[in-house]
Amino acid sequence: MSRSLFQLPDELILTTLSQSFPCRETQIRALATLIWPGAAPCRNLVIYGAEATGKSAITAALLGRLSALTDDDGFNLRHAIINSAECITARHLYESVVGKVADALGWDAAPPRCETVSQLAVELSKMLKYTPRPDGFRFVLVFDAIDRQRDAPHTLLPALARLSEIIPCLTTVFIVTSPPPSFLRTASVPHLHFPAYTKPEFVTILSANPPPALPNTTASDTADLWARFAAAVHDALARAASRTLPSFHHACAALWPRFTAPIHAGTHSAREFSKLLVAARLHFQDERLLDPGVLAIPTSTTTTKPTTIQHKKPVTTGAGAGAGADLATLLPTTPRLLLLAAYLASHNATRHDVTLFSTHYHRQRRRRGGGGGGGVAGGGRGRSKHRKIARKLLGAHAFVLERMLAIFAAVRGEWEARAAAATTAAAAVPAGGSGVAGEEAAGKGQRDADVGMAIATLASLRLLVRVGGGGDPMDCGGKWRVNVGWEVIRGLGRGVGVEVEDWLIE
Repeated sequence: MSRSLFQLPDELILTTLSQSFPCRETQIRALATLIWPGAAPCRNLVIYGAEATGKSAITAALLGRLSALTDDDGFNLRHAIINSAECITARHLYESVVGKVADALGWDAAPPRCETVSQLAVELSKMLKYTPRPDGFRFVLVFDAIDRQRDAPHTLLPALARLSEIIPCLTTVFIVTSPPPSFLRTASVPHLHFPAYTKPEFVTILSANPPPALPNTTASDTADLWARFAAAVHDALARAASRTLPSFHHACAALWPRFTAPIHAGTHSAREFSKLLVAARLHFQDERLLDPGVLAIPTSTTTTKPTTIQHKKPVTTGAGAGAGADLATLLPTTPRLLLLAAYLASHNATRHDVTLFSTHYHRQRRRRGGGGGGGVAGGGRGRSKHRKIARKLLGAHAFVLERMLAIFAAVRGEWEARAAAATTAAAAVPAGGSGVAGEEAAGKGQRDADVGMAIATLASLRLLVRVGGGGDPMDCGGKWRVNVGWEVIRGLGRGVGVEVEDWLIE
């Protein structure tokens, strides 16, 4: 029987592998074409892509299926996979290659010492080139994570790429994250890209294995709810905290019991997705569920003495209040005030800045009996009655860094005024009295704090997000956006004696 010039492996293998690795059918077929002896085998192949995109798993699974395949046309494929990250030195890598190739071929001789690339080429030639092999034989040598090889000389990758020129039946596969241009120093090297998963692909992969059926719910309704839930988790957390498939699956597994708690309680049904999403919105805003050890704060077992001065309003309980208390404990005073200023810059229109943060405006409010709270919000509602949604419930808008720093000066002045009032009131308290007033008075000396360091701290914690790339992060014209919600900001403001509602115009 005549042999075809181009023949892919058994279609059943490719179909089964595509079902095991959804959304990767294109990469599977391209990889099979470039390594199968009956198709279009190449000398060198570069497989690249971000982490957790299936490069190593798909390559190992496909080679394992093809190696176990017995074809009537006489094609024979053998392979060896070397995890370069496990090799301590280059010599360790060479000897690992020789040992695994010998195991794959059933070579009886003991593997010798191999200290250079030249010795590696000699040993591989003995096993692959000078030993008689059938015409349809092909050996695939895979270097996984070769870009993480320790103590690798700069000539390692070009030398490994030349092995296939010496040994005709050899295909060398390099699995890397981001290949530099022409890093193999040879022309016409095929590159196979494994792109990051998109939102529909994330949902498709997770929908293949839905959780067990919920109480009083069919399996079909549970699967539909799981798919919509995965899409909501992607919109809330995937871009910032769970960009890879394992972390995204972990986020869904952590949030699913909390999301379906109303269904178990019998208050909602599986078809009321909007109500379930509103009930669990605080969990979608809290990244501590993904890694609870990052922001875990040890609880204090000691009890504090009751304070005499009670000028602070009590902080409301709940998940939002707990998050605000955590930030108030973790952040110093200057980053806290900068975060308040960023929230005001994101939720107040620019045209109100001169009126809102001027001394004349607040003096007029005090003359009218507005006091220190609620006047601005009430006045704003009177001037703009056409607004149906409160400003604090709308999404955060981008603001210029220079504007945030100007608002920061006004917020800091308000806080220092309250701290001065607390210090005056503390003078009439006995020595064993309030600890709150002393704490705020001590904060008055932090006028010369490093604002740049505070902004960098907030940006590293992703409490402030840079809008647009490029340029100096501290450029006054750069745009930023606050990344915390109203519940957190309210608790954070009350922690420093600032009522954020007084500074919002509805």
